Amino acid sequence: MLDQLTYTEKKATRDGFGAGLFEVGEQNPEVVALCADLIGSLKMQNFINSHPDRFFQVGISEANMMGIAAGLATSGKIPYTGTFANFSTGRVYDQIRQSIAYSHKNVKVCASHAGLTLGEDGATHQILEDIGMMRMLPGFTVINPCDYNQTKAATIAIAEHHGPVYLRFGRPSWPVFTPADQKFEIGKALLLSSGTDVSVFATGHMVWQAVEAAKSLALEGISCEIINIHTIKPLDEEAILDSVSKTGCVVTAEEHQRNGGLGEAIAQLLVHKNPRPMEFIAVNDSFGESGKPSDLLDKYGLGVEDVKAAIKRAIDRK
Repeated sequence: MLDQLTYTEKKATRDGFGAGLFEVGEQNPEVVALCADLIGSLKMQNFINSHPDRFFQVGISEANMMGIAAGLATSGKIPYTGTFANFSTGRVYDQIRQSIAYSHKNVKVCASHAGLTLGEDGATHQILEDIGMMRMLPGFTVINPCDYNQTKAATIAIAEHHGPVYLRFGRPSWPVFTPADQKFEIGKALLLSSGTDVSVFATGHMVWQAVEAAKSLALEGISCEIINIHTIKPLDEEAILDSVSKTGCVVTAEEHQRNGGLGEAIAQLLVHKNPRPMEFIAVNDSFGESGKPSDLLDKYGLGVEDVKAAIKRAIDRK
């Protein structure tokens, strides 16, 4: 299965959001879009061109955008809000908690430019706490797709899910390796490659890093089971427990702080159901900095070599 995980092009996950928003807008007349002065960055122009009466430009007023979205949801619309992940969460957490989460409004909070791979914009914009913030909100679904195709499919799928959703995606061009015609199932983990020595649970951009690591380790005779956890909440507990029961050890990989993210969610599950040796690939209690995305991933311990080293450590602890 690893040999089949290849790519012929790179496209940004934010482009997948733009394509998905346009398509779901064509399909569902109740979908509306809001943006906080970042139309180009969020790739929303095609939706706007086709449905100018269903688009609301709120300017640099993110908190107001969340309140407007909550009001639109109350009237039966399906609002998609668009801005950078830092502004989609940290800047407006109170508004999301009080106006959207508390009353379970059907709002889709769509967040671009997440994580270290935002690159040169630096620490002030590279939010690494957002998954933890959003998964702590009762009733919120949290989704972090891995490539252009999966982001497009997720953007379309969340319109059919009633309730608040946090959809996280990124800025850089990234390998496109999942099927263009995929059906996205919220809460359903995807087995990318079966293995016997270690379970590697990855999310977002780190899925490809895990694939690359597994391919390299296969040459050394190490068999990695790679599972794409695109939905962090609700977590696919059955898939995780089945895999860990087979392999006996775990590595998680995410472009996020160790605290509050995917690794912590899986650790919480395993400590109750099936404790096993576990290693975490994530940013270790640090802010980022300006730099090229690939260089930042390497510097902060999220490079392919870091994933390989963590896999070996987990296996050694069995």
